Amino acid sequence: MIRILTAAAAVLISASAAFAQDEDVTVIHAGWLLAVPGEQPEREQSIIIRGERIEAVEDGYVTPEGATVIDLTSSYVMPGLIDSHVHLQHELSPTRRLDNVTRSSADDALLGAAYARTTLMAGFTTVQDVGGDLEASVALRDAQRNGWIDGPRMRVSGPAVTPTGGHADVNGYNLDVMHALSSPAACNGPDDCRRAVRELIRARVDVIKITATGGVLSQTAAGTEQQFFPDELASIVEAAHMMGRQVTAHAHGVSGINAFLEAGGDSIEHGTYLDDESIRLFRRTGAYLVPTVIAGVTVAELAETADWMTPEVRQKSREVGPNMLAMLRRAHAGGVRIAFGTDSGVSAHGQNAREFQLMVEAGMSPMEAITAATVNAADHLQMADDIGTIEPGKYADIIAVAEDPLADVSVLMDMAFVMQGGEVYRDQ
Repeated sequence: MIRILTAAAAVLISASAAFAQDEDVTVIHAGWLLAVPGEQPEREQSIIIRGERIEAVEDGYVTPEGATVIDLTSSYVMPGLIDSHVHLQHELSPTRRLDNVTRSSADDALLGAAYARTTLMAGFTTVQDVGGDLEASVALRDAQRNGWIDGPRMRVSGPAVTPTGGHADVNGYNLDVMHALSSPAACNGPDDCRRAVRELIRARVDVIKITATGGVLSQTAAGTEQQFFPDELASIVEAAHMMGRQVTAHAHGVSGINAFLEAGGDSIEHGTYLDDESIRLFRRTGAYLVPTVIAGVTVAELAETADWMTPEVRQKSREVGPNMLAMLRRAHAGGVRIAFGTDSGVSAHGQNAREFQLMVEAGMSPMEAITAATVNAADHLQMADDIGTIEPGKYADIIAVAEDPLADVSVLMDMAFVMQGGEVYRDQ
């Protein structure tokens, strides 16, 4: 079988002739290739790469004259992985609350660059960063696009749109500090929430994130149920869609999940307490669930060991965390569309692939879990024309591991080879 990219007016001629004089051609010889997750893998394939994109995938080991050859004949080759929910500027630690009042936007961006490289080296070639300092988020994304830093391709939201005092607003400090640090995306009432959305879009964010419910790590005993009024949710979604942006919602409690889906939201992050009505709404609207089970496991573990957790956070961690695995099991059984996401920054950066093991524990097959982190996540991020599969015309975002991930998905924790846009970043 041969898959060849067609130009507007003609079909490309055979690979060996077309590439013979091109110095910017690389060929990967893949012993095992999962080119399109969800379809069966193939043996002994050649991936022809011109510049940063894939030009052809051919049966057998093709070696165009003058091409650089990468030998992965004993490896298991797949598309680069996609994490739909990260926080590159932070990592949960005992100094978390102090960091909020001592670090600058520049600090956040520089730390984000370090975590971005860690994430890329773990095989995640694209991420969606949904919650961080606005200036740092946009700068980090643009630095990667300009080639100034090594890291995954990024879509960023900047700070989450939140009700005053809500999960993404400042909490747990004295009043003077909270007034000084109040989120620029905090809003009250439909008109004010439209303003918040439009100001974020003016700042060039790619996606709007909101906190439809309370959250675990906010320093307040405000619960994890709905925190926006229905008219506020509707105004946020309408304003974002009108200006070409998707809206995703942090949502644990079922009231917030269902209200956001009813308002036309595009995806749910976490979804801890979803119910049968939630599943019906997911299926009716086609919205994605980004389950982030590893975040729930992480906070539940920390609740028993971390002496720096405040009483409010510890209680919510113990209540919410253990429910997330059962949530994913229920959503998967109900036919909800699932896109891979970890909430890394709560869990450690670079450990993103642990989520695969939790997805399998929740009843997904290894193939389904990998599809969630490639084909589904690419669709969710509106980037399916460029990433998510190894096919002609797409970016050469390619990873490899030493053993079969369909037999044991945990091997994705040990990345042997990482290529992004035709450039090799890891080759053990």
